[in-house]
Amino acid sequence: MGAGAVKRFALGALGVIMAGILSAQESAPAAPPDVGAKLEAFAQELNALRASHDIPGLSVAIVKNGEVIFARGFGHANLELQVPATPETPYNIASVSKPISAVVALKLVELGRLDLDRPLTSYEGFAEFCQEFSGQPSIFAQDLHCDRPMTLRTLLSHTAKGTPGESFFYNPVLYSWASRPMAQAGGQPFSSLVEQYVFRPAGMTRSTRIHRTLPLPPNLAAELAPPYHTDAAGELVPSTPPPPQGDGAAGGVISTVLDLAKFDIALDQGRLISSQSRELMMTSVRSASGAPLPYGLGWFIESYRGHKLVWHSGWWEQAYSALYLKVPEEHLTLILLANSEGIWWNNPLDRAEVEKSPFASAFLNRFGLMQ
Repeated sequence: MGAGAVKRFALGALGVIMAGILSAQESAPAAPPDVGAKLEAFAQELNALRASHDIPGLSVAIVKNGEVIFARGFGHANLELQVPATPETPYNIASVSKPISAVVALKLVELGRLDLDRPLTSYEGFAEFCQEFSGQPSIFAQDLHCDRPMTLRTLLSHTAKGTPGESFFYNPVLYSWASRPMAQAGGQPFSSLVEQYVFRPAGMTRSTRIHRTLPLPPNLAAELAPPYHTDAAGELVPSTPPPPQGDGAAGGVISTVLDLAKFDIALDQGRLISSQSRELMMTSVRSASGAPLPYGLGWFIESYRGHKLVWHSGWWEQAYSALYLKVPEEHLTLILLANSEGIWWNNPLDRAEVEKSPFASAFLNRFGLMQ
């Protein structure tokens, strides 16, 4: 990091931390002394990671047993205006949108309006999309066979390539198309379904979807953390915002860590989908031979030190990054949002390795076995 960037991180650091402490006190119940000490130590570690990974602004929320026990912002949401990052700062959450989209799919299944195993060729536009996309040079189009029986389940589990259902390969392009069957089954635009089945019942009043014809509401636009990247001189400089996208299921959500905490709590309490549907989301899909794959429906799934981890990352190159990590047996969740790509750790496209994230590792080492 260049001298100017270091200076920006140093300036106001104490003030931002103190502001974050006040915000956390307002939005979370007091933690027991031993847990409180762990949280403060983790806060210091997070801030150090933020600086070393060139992140201007970082927001965090931790949920334990259905309550937000920690919520804080570090650094600046806007460097030019010296606006501190807080738990209420909105960010583009990128692929952390995928679990939200999967909830919509499973809600429509519960309502009897959607079948996860219906052939995609029976939906309007899929045959044409697949034919066109499969001929592109993208890595996500390789080994895509349009004459094989793909379903919404294979899109939501990233198992559509090759022999559908047999192997995992993360594919945001195909996942994005999953919004089409949902919109057709739900009888309204996909973004409206997210509002109806996720944002409103979870009480997510500072979250919205955006796409080419759905701009960001003025109040959130004014507060959105702009993106940054590090230039060749090691200075943090503004990035070009992510380009407009279609109304797809792979991304398109603007949210805050506290709103995502509301989503997390509502999901675990069964206020969005049933416990059976939630379990289906968070269980590894299996190949025909019975081998578990590293993804469920909208979530990465893996084991760490004997604990099941359910997680998703988000990444917009040179713009935004995010991490949403659950330890279900501990009723424990970490949510991180940033206005640079600094959280991203280049997880392989065919595996789940959240433990290689420095941020996840720091969290798991301190709280993975918290009682």
